[in-house]
Amino acid sequence: MIRGIRGATTVDRDDADEILERTGELLRAMAEQNQLDPDDMASICFTLSPDLRATFPAEAARRIGWQFVPVICMRELDVPHGLPKTIRVLMHAETSRSPRDVHHVYLGGAVVLREDLNSDVNPRG
Repeated sequence: MIRGIRGATTVDRDDADEILERTGELLRAMAEQNQLDPDDMASICFTLSPDLRATFPAEAARRIGWQFVPVICMRELDVPHGLPKTIRVLMHAETSRSPRDVHHVYLGGAVVLREDLNSDVNPRG
């Protein structure tokens, strides 16, 4: 079954290196917590809050060796109450986990987006 796995993280500034580092950290945590290999992944969608423009977060997937996973970047909606400096991820992956057993990962300042989903891994929170 293909399941959607959500994740998000934040950065301190609009800096390409920081965006790639935090995105890579998020992707590795999502894969680890859901026991996924890149071959299990159908695709990954990335969004950036409007205040981030230094680089494509999808490049982080390539840097950690996920060469054959289809990826795309998009702009998050610019709403007044939106969380600034945020990178969001929607990973589509083949898994036998039920929706209740999928681990969605929110790191750094993004933990406020889904406080009801208490992430096991939060190195920056």
